Amino acid sequence: MAQRGIREYDAKKMLAERLPDYVDDFDYDGQIVLVTPETDLEVVAVENPWVKKKRLVVKPDQLFGKRGAHGLILLDATWDEAREYIEEKMGKETLVGAVVGPLTHFLIEPFVPHDRDEELYVAIKSDYEGDVIYFSPEGGVDIEANWDQVTEIAVPVLTRIEELDLKSQLPANLGERRKPIAYFIKGLYQLYRDLGFAYLEINPFVFSDGKILPLDLVARLDDAEAFWQRRSWKGLEFPEPFGRALTEEEAHIKEIDSRTGASLKLTILNPKGRVWTMVAGGGASVIYADTICDLGFAGELANYGEYSGDPSTEDTYEYTKTILDLMTREKDPTGRPKCLLIGGGIANFTDVAKTFKGVVMALEDYRERLRETGVEIYVRRGGPNYEEGLRIMRKLGERLGVTIHVYGPETHMTRIVSMALGEGV
Repeated sequence: MAQRGIREYDAKKMLAERLPDYVDDFDYDGQIVLVTPETDLEVVAVENPWVKKKRLVVKPDQLFGKRGAHGLILLDATWDEAREYIEEKMGKETLVGAVVGPLTHFLIEPFVPHDRDEELYVAIKSDYEGDVIYFSPEGGVDIEANWDQVTEIAVPVLTRIEELDLKSQLPANLGERRKPIAYFIKGLYQLYRDLGFAYLEINPFVFSDGKILPLDLVARLDDAEAFWQRRSWKGLEFPEPFGRALTEEEAHIKEIDSRTGASLKLTILNPKGRVWTMVAGGGASVIYADTICDLGFAGELANYGEYSGDPSTEDTYEYTKTILDLMTREKDPTGRPKCLLIGGGIANFTDVAKTFKGVVMALEDYRERLRETGVEIYVRRGGPNYEEGLRIMRKLGERLGVTIHVYGPETHMTRIVSMALGEGV
């Protein structure tokens, strides 16, 4: 499972649309606007007439927290004040923690007057043992300082929703609010499970005119649910982390990934690194990266990614070519060889020979650059038609004059890492 952050705007829209299916009296209307560099604020005012009638909140919506602490939340503002704030901040380079990046997305929503002692906290997260629900009557910006007030409710794997007795586990001092809060959290948890969330935090939420309203929200989805949730997520996009723009090569692979049923991912960590990976499978990619780091070569790791889901020969060719182009742009300044690890576990349905054809095509195209850069290649694969795939790779090494070490499922999955890094790479 890979947890991917989504915008507060998208998460609140999901709550407004779907939570009433689980919580009968939840009627949060989802009045909210997302402003981007392409947004015409004149059109916003026409399409959302409430922005001129209500007091407003404006804040960045770019996957970073503590926006109030960084002075990036405008509260109790008029439309003219909100507009001026956005125009002033849009595109401005901003320091958030240790990261600098431009502000490009802003959220506008109605301001809800309330006292800080009315702020409540709820969060749900998933781990290997199941899910955990957190609740505190002391929500808001000081939640971490008041963590001793947080109630933790473990929900083991396969627990049925109807078996959950949340009311008895919530603080008794909630009084009459205890029952509606338990009902709300139970419905929120059901939505969490049904819509593929991996983390959901509302801090704070408040009662306003007897209604529960989410004021600030953080959410991450399990991207492995993308296929099953395609209708519920409705083409939802996962934004990049704040302060990090995609490189041309990463954007190219992302575009290919978007139009194929396979999975092609690429993140450049260190373009001058000597250790490059081309790993089949999301889980395997994590294991290979961890192994490289465990052996003390984290600073040498150039990229992270995967190719899986039986990609076509053409897509595999494009993926391999992109990595080879990056890898062979310059030699190691100390004259040491570079290493390409083409690894993975034992595939269930990916035709190894077919995908290796795309790899072979790219390696043939980069023959001279591979030799000039001093690249050594280590291959370990198993799965359908793997014998033919490995035979192709062995013959290729002989034909190209490039060192290619080839291993099958008889060799431990990450053994090629220690082989490569232990032989002077």
